[in-house]
Amino acid sequence: MNRTLDVVSSTLVSGLSLGGGLRVKAPARQPVQLLELYEFEACPFCRKVREALSAFDLDATIFPCPPRGTRYRPLATEKGGKAQFPFLVDPNTNRQMYESDEIVLYLSQTYGDGTIPLTLRLGPLTDLRSGIASAARPFMGRAKPSSAPAKPLELYSFEASPFCRIVREALCSLELPYVLHNVAKGSPKREAFVARSGKMMVPFLVDPNTDTAMFESADIVRYLESTYGA
Repeated sequence: MNRTLDVVSSTLVSGLSLGGGLRVKAPARQPVQLLELYEFEACPFCRKVREALSAFDLDATIFPCPPRGTRYRPLATEKGGKAQFPFLVDPNTNRQMYESDEIVLYLSQTYGDGTIPLTLRLGPLTDLRSGIASAARPFMGRAKPSSAPAKPLELYSFEASPFCRIVREALCSLELPYVLHNVAKGSPKREAFVARSGKMMVPFLVDPNTDTAMFESADIVRYLESTYGA
């Protein structure tokens, strides 16, 4: 896709999301072990869970399961019993669950104070909002051949950023697992992130397999394609 069109359409998604995943609304207690989320970028119900992770300032290991994906879709089905997304696994409580609204409620009650951001508690209106946002980039994040990394990558991001979205879509397409470090506006983790990266700028990708760390969505996408793409 043309770079300008790519950025414009991703920015449109952020606008249609009405601020979902832009700011930490209710900081949560960080789980000892990382949450595991099987999802794919274009799914409107997965979007709701990713927005909740940003709003609650929670990190998670993401296992991309794009349509026609072959790497983690079968694993998600084996673990949960059906090919339905999002699928959350919490190794801290041995809970596994589907259904975006139930996951959002679970995260708020287990790691937060039970408060759910307004954009995520409007029932059908929330689903409509998320669906309209997904419709702006319906074919992004589709599976393509790739080689699997030995270790998961790391991405510093937050859901509402249009540039982070472009990188997440590339990770989704290539079915590359990654640890999602949420640093939305108001996140207390931003100070530690700046200490590590040198500046407050996202997306920021860290690849422990090649000792690579980099900013800039276009550069990151090129790196992912050249390093892991077929």
